[in-house]
Amino acid sequence: MKNMLIPLFNKVKFRRRGLIESVNDLLTSVFDFEHTRHRSVLNAQSNVLAGLIAYCFYDHKPSIVVPVEKRLYP
Repeated sequence: MKNMLIPLFNKVKFRRRGLIESVNDLLTSVFDFEHTRHRSVLNAQSNVLAGLIAYCFYDHKPSIVVPVEKRLYP
């Protein structure tokens, strides 16, 4: 990839990509949240809902700490 200047907003989005990838990895590995061929839409939705509810009760959620002086919005 060539070196080029990118806007600050894109840098912030790139920083959050790691967080999104780690949450996706956590959902697939710990909560068995993966795509399978469901026979009904209701079964697929209940599988997604169960995975997200289990994630809400998980104690060690990944997070990003952004210093106050580097925040875009006060």
